[in-house]
Amino acid sequence: MIYEVNEKQQRIKYIRVLEKFFTRTISLLKLDNFDKDLFKQRTKKNYEEMIKTTEIELYSEYYEGIKVFINKTMFYLKEHSKSFEEERAILLKDANLIQKEKNSTTYKKDKHKNQKFNDGY
Repeated sequence: MIYEVNEKQQRIKYIRVLEKFFTRTISLLKLDNFDKDLFKQRTKKNYEEMIKTTEIELYSEYYEGIKVFINKTMFYLKEHSKSFEEERAILLKDANLIQKEKNSTTYKKDKHKNQKFNDGY
């Protein structure tokens, strides 16, 4: 029983670290005065924090997408163009798709279901 609780705690910790890296990276990419050197520096620091956490197998498409995003981000830090604009655009697009995936799984209530026209047929 103790092992099971610890496993759950590790899973939650890993998920939080993934999402923290993801949200921090997105916020850096979205800055109006984007600086690729600052981005590289902070992203490497965030990645080092993430590596300290034990990796756990996650089966959700959302979390798999975040893992792919992180790997792509780290690849772009090593291999990138001079301006980094193309890589930035690709990462932002991927981030939007991942967020869209997360939002698609949440239930949305039909706000105006009582106001729909019903002609009786």
